[in-house]
Amino acid sequence: MRVVAGSQKGRRLKEPEGQDLRPTSARVREALLSILAHRTQGARVLDLYAGTGALGLESLSRGAHQVVFVENHVASARILRENVTRCGHDERCVVMTQDAETFLTAPPSCGEPPAFDIVFADPPYHTTDLTRLLERLSRSGIIASQGMVILEHFFKHPVPSRIGALTQTRQSRYGNTMLTFYQRSTEETCD
Repeated sequence: MRVVAGSQKGRRLKEPEGQDLRPTSARVREALLSILAHRTQGARVLDLYAGTGALGLESLSRGAHQVVFVENHVASARILRENVTRCGHDERCVVMTQDAETFLTAPPSCGEPPAFDIVFADPPYHTTDLTRLLERLSRSGIIASQGMVILEHFFKHPVPSRIGALTQTRQSRYGNTMLTFYQRSTEETCD
């Protein structure tokens, strides 16, 4: 696996062997970051269920300011840290080895204001309640005003068009992968 574009284009990323991970394909990463091109520059990014860190590292390669990675699998988090170092982004990254739901309940400030401009959420395809995840994200207070959440999920799993402060703005399908884009409204609403 390699970084697709930007300052780190072609940089090889380490992948875990023998684990049941489903890294975001290069095709999907390229499409996703092209869609977000105008938002990436200078952005503060959160990569939930980060795995190898490919999405967050791709964002840094395209001009993001900082990425906070959240990955609960210890071996994956170790490989993620190696990938951050390979790309020379140690100063711009924070790797949290913890469960995404725990992180959303009490997110640390990581030395910056607690709001993220872009949130990637790529939970296990068949084990996570997507509505519950989106609800926790909406209530967490970590999404900047007009910030985006991009949920990567199995295309057959339905997701709400609106939940809390998040409103679905777009869906793009790539094989079995669906990318659902949400934008945080400036005003909180209750559902």
